[in-house]
Amino acid sequence: MSRPPFITLPGCARAHRLRTARGEFAVHDARPEGAARGTVLLVPGFTGSKEDFIALLEPLARAGFRVVAVDGRGQHETGGPRDEGAYAQQELARDVLAQAAALDARANTTGITADTADATAERSAPLHVLGHSLGGLVVRTAVMMAPDTFASLTLMSSGPAAISESQQARTKLLIDALAVTDMETVWQAMRELDPPEAPEESTPPGVEDFLHQRWLGTVPEQLIATGRQLNSEPDRVAELAGVALPKHVLSGIVDYAWPVPLMDDMADRLGARRTVIQGAGHSPNAERPLPTAEALIDFWRGVDRDS
Repeated sequence: MSRPPFITLPGCARAHRLRTARGEFAVHDARPEGAARGTVLLVPGFTGSKEDFIALLEPLARAGFRVVAVDGRGQHETGGPRDEGAYAQQELARDVLAQAAALDARANTTGITADTADATAERSAPLHVLGHSLGGLVVRTAVMMAPDTFASLTLMSSGPAAISESQQARTKLLIDALAVTDMETVWQAMRELDPPEAPEESTPPGVEDFLHQRWLGTVPEQLIATGRQLNSEPDRVAELAGVALPKHVLSGIVDYAWPVPLMDDMADRLGARRTVIQGAGHSPNAERPLPTAEALIDFWRGVDRDS
């Protein structure tokens, strides 16, 4: 479970609901002071939410990007049906495409006069997409469904196929528990099995309560359906490699869901940029946000230069 380092939005960001053709999604939306050089759509992972990216909002906005982190269907503050079929991977990918359409990256023209807005936006506001963990599997499906939607793809701590066997076993235990037990009981059981990732005295105020409330706000069928995806995902790297889009594979130095050598190999097969964030594990966005932001900014600026 990704643990954000804090939960207070920076001054450049606001929380609101993004209206799309597939419903409304809770988002954190950070804006640069002037015209945006691009828009970034951030898609969270299994058991995650938009808050997992909260420490990236300010540095990315300061670099000139509009940043939109989203709660997916059935996650935290975005509702969803009590039907596992609603969380099939292609359905979640279609949600990402609807979010991209609603953002309308070409309209990021803050500070530009009306006379020049359209022409300038066309040149300066590409739409980049990033998926963390499970979110990486979802966004790669979205990219393969509609590659012209995006200027680049970043897979963060997300691998080529199913998660490791040890993590598959843990995920299956969770799926089995969710099928017969309420969310609060499962939460208490998880707290007993997994002690806090950091000493209680070093946990920022409100984060533990947030994690609990996020868990209770997530639709159990979403977790069951996406957990099964993590355990059975096929290798689609060759298919993704055929999409002519700049790609970036970013991770920490250790990862128990997808071992780092697997992500190294995936990056080679994709012809992607490869970044390893020192001192980070499965959630470099939360564990080492500043070097993660720097790596992302450098990649997106390179995409801009090459386009």
